[in-house]
Amino acid sequence: MNHLSRLEPIVARQLEALAPITDKEARFPRPAVDALAQAGLLGLISSKEVGGMGLGMAEASGVVKRLAATCPSTAMVVAMHYCAVAVLEQWGPEAVRRNIAAGEHLTTLAFSEAESRSHFWAPAGTARREGSDVVLDARKSWITSAFEANSYVWSSKPLAADGASSIWLVDARAKGLTQPAPFDGLGMRGNGSSPVTAEGVRVPADHRLGEDGKGFDIMMGTVLPWFSVLNASASLGIMEGSMSRACGHVTRTRHQDSGASLAELPTIRSYLARGQIKADLADCLLQDSIAAIGERRADTMLRVLEVKTAAAESALEVTDIAMRVCGGAAFRKEVGVERLFRDARAAHVMGPTSDVVYDFIGKAITGQPLFPGPSA
Repeated sequence: MNHLSRLEPIVARQLEALAPITDKEARFPRPAVDALAQAGLLGLISSKEVGGMGLGMAEASGVVKRLAATCPSTAMVVAMHYCAVAVLEQWGPEAVRRNIAAGEHLTTLAFSEAESRSHFWAPAGTARREGSDVVLDARKSWITSAFEANSYVWSSKPLAADGASSIWLVDARAKGLTQPAPFDGLGMRGNGSSPVTAEGVRVPADHRLGEDGKGFDIMMGTVLPWFSVLNASASLGIMEGSMSRACGHVTRTRHQDSGASLAELPTIRSYLARGQIKADLADCLLQDSIAAIGERRADTMLRVLEVKTAAAESALEVTDIAMRVCGGAAFRKEVGVERLFRDARAAHVMGPTSDVVYDFIGKAITGQPLFPGPSA
C-alpha cells in the first residue's frame, strides 16, 4: 500500500469530521495525528534503515497538500514535523529517529523568537555549558505543536564558536519550558502554535545537531527548502479545498424561478477560472521547485525563495474568490469556505514573511548577498 492509499481513509473517516471541531475549539488534532502515526505516515521521510518509509520531499508535499485541503491545522503540524525530521535524519540520535519512524515521536521546529521575529536565522536565545549539559534560555514566539510534540529542533546562539546559531534537540517536556499563553487566533487554530519560554533548560551536550556555530548552514541548506516547499504545499491544498467547495456550491445551488444553477452564470465561471489558473500556476512552481532541489539546479535558491511566497499570496486571492462566488452562504460554517479563507492568511505572515522574501528575491536577481555579515 502506497502512502496516499494509507492517507485517504484517514481523511475520509476522521479528518473531514474533525476539522470543523479542531477549528471551532482551537483543539490540537490529536486523533488525526495518532491515525497518521499508526499508518506510518509520521515516518514517511525517515530512512528505511531505521524503519521508515524512506520517501522524499515530493511525497511529503503530496501528504501535506492533501491534508490541507481538508484541515490546514493538521497539515501544518505534519509539515513542521517533516521539516524537523529532515534535520534529525542527518544529525539526530538513532533512537529518536527509530521512534519517529515507528510513529511514536512527533517533532517540530523551534526557531522563531520574540527578539528576532521573522529573521529566524538570527536567534537571540542563548546556550551555555554547565558540566556535561548545555543550558538554554530563550523566548520562542511561535512553536507549532507546542507541548504536543515530543521534541523541538531548537535554535540558539552558538555555545562557543563563531557563527549565527547552533541547533539542539530539546525534549518538549524538559524542566524550564513554559507556555506564556495558548494560541487563540484567526486561522490555523488547531496547530498548537504558541510562544514557549525557556529558562535554564538543560539538555545533554551531545544533543547538539551539527557543529557548534553551523546552525545557519543547517537552516539554509536543509530547513529552508523543506519549510518553503511544505508551506507552499499547505497553501496549495487550501486553494484546492476552496475551489472544490466553491465549485460544488455553485453547481448545487439553483435559482428557484429559472431552475438555473449559479454555475451557469458567466460571471461566476469567470471568477472560478481565475482561481483555477492561480492554483495551477502555484502548483507548477511547486513541482519545479521540488525538481530544482532534487537536481541541485543553479536556480534552486531562487525557487526556494519564490515558492512559499507565490503560493501564500495566491492562496489569499483564491480563497477570496471562493468567498465571493459563494456569496452569503460562504459566511456559514457548514460550507467550509470561510475556515479555509481564515487559514490561508497564516502563510504570508509566517517567517520569513512574504515581504521579507520579496526583498530576498530582489537581492537574488540583482546579484546582491541575501544576508548581511560573515554568515552570508
